[in-house]
Amino acid sequence: MIRAVVFDVGETLISETRIWTRWAERLGVSPFVLMGALGGMAALDRPHDDAFRLVRPGLDLVAEEAAWERDDPGGLRNHFDADDLYPDARPALAALREAGYQVIIAGNQPSRAYDALVAMELPADSVHTSEGWGVSKPEAGFFAKVAAVAGREPAEILYVGDRLDNDVLPAAAAGMRTALLRRGPWGYLHAERPQAQAADAIVDDLHGVLPVLGRLM
Repeated sequence: MIRAVVFDVGETLISETRIWTRWAERLGVSPFVLMGALGGMAALDRPHDDAFRLVRPGLDLVAEEAAWERDDPGGLRNHFDADDLYPDARPALAALREAGYQVIIAGNQPSRAYDALVAMELPADSVHTSEGWGVSKPEAGFFAKVAAVAGREPAEILYVGDRLDNDVLPAAAAGMRTALLRRGPWGYLHAERPQAQAADAIVDDLHGVLPVLGRLM
């Protein structure tokens, strides 16, 4: 029986639309161009960084981020805040806690995302980032950390995310149950793939998670 539900962050709880729009402005292209390039990378199973280098060949991403911070030290830049939270995130997490489930947030995020998420005062029992843990998805060590902080056996955990490669397949390999969220470019693309059948459920929004739990015994 599922006792804990663990959520990815980007395009699961947090909309990345504003982040990509700000990146497009920084790189000097329209949001349409960058988002189209990102969709192409998602379809080709290439990292999103390749979209940046497609529109600006030779880009040194680390140097660009550092320059951006110098140029706009007080701005959001490639960060997020409560305004980027998907509307269904807070009520869906609250409903799960009210139903007696442990709720955890754990995704591939820099340490600064921890502060942003905690400041939102979401109805979650704990928040964790890959940088804070020193291990990232899809590595098995990340999901071992998930089980450890939950204090549960993997089979008692449902991991919810928008990607097959980073979320569903490695979480399932770790012995967890999984839900694939049809949200964001990866979510929609991955839900159409045959491998999506590896997920225990495919949901269209976060409100769809709670009904699924009654079927996962």
